[in-house]
Amino acid sequence: MDIREALYTTRAMRRVKPDPVPDDIQARILDAAVRAPSGGNAQGWRFMLVDDKDQIAKIAALYEECIGMLWDTVYKDQVAHANTSDDPDAKQFKSIMNSVTWAQENFATYPLLLFAFDQFDTTGGSIFPAVWSAMLQARADGIGSSLTSVLMFKNEETLDVLGVPTEEGWRMSCCVPFGYPTGKWGVAKRRPAHEVSYRNTWGTPVGFEINEPLWP
Repeated sequence: MDIREALYTTRAMRRVKPDPVPDDIQARILDAAVRAPSGGNAQGWRFMLVDDKDQIAKIAALYEECIGMLWDTVYKDQVAHANTSDDPDAKQFKSIMNSVTWAQENFATYPLLLFAFDQFDTTGGSIFPAVWSAMLQARADGIGSSLTSVLMFKNEETLDVLGVPTEEGWRMSCCVPFGYPTGKWGVAKRRPAHEVSYRNTWGTPVGFEINEPLWP
């Protein structure tokens, strides 16, 4: 696969089939993850694949609670706006809510979860490039993914289910469900890069405009 196709079409794919992800694909996902840049080559990361149905069911129960907490706190205002308005922003957020709600209601059907952990590193500078590499590799094999950190609302309970030795300094960074998507791959709609980018000093235009995606 062309690297630009992977970069432009690897977006959150929450709606996936329950079909198992083959072991050879799982191996490629993990191998790609550990090839990512690592600060000082410390490799202070650990990864956990979860495909046991009982384990996923326990995580699903926690995830369901966490999404409810997310709507009631972080996105409280956006939820209220989406439920009372018909403007473009409200429609877009409503679409996101519908997607996340699908995940909330169907989390137990995910065939594979990837948990990423870091040790004594609160910056995310090493773990998240590794996770992104894992997601790109999954995309190359036709596997959809969607990174979530919402389980932080139930951090201790999640770590307990997974048996993580927190006394050694390991922290959960995120969870990534994987599976064959039910929908189509496509380029995500975003604000143009020149609207969110500057050159040399804050507020100085970057010097060019990108009004349409540069791929394909």
